[in-house]
Amino acid sequence: MSDDTTVLVLALATENAELRAALAEAQELLIETAVDAGELHARVEELQTELVKARGERDAWRIEAKLRSRFVLRTA
Repeated sequence: MSDDTTVLVLALATENAELRAALAEAQELLIETAVDAGELHARVEELQTELVKARGERDAWRIEAKLRSRFVLRTA
């Protein structure tokens, strides 16, 4: 192998190693992001469930308030 070829092979090997390291880091970040996204998705589902419950309670209070106001108006 000539010196130029050796230098080229070493340069390519170095670049390949750097690219592999960058790829491994990117894959690790992607996994962390996927885990975070899964946790956020679960939290959004919890909040949606809480919202449905809160809306139901609100609607029940509104109905009760209407019924009480009608009852008060009739008895007054």
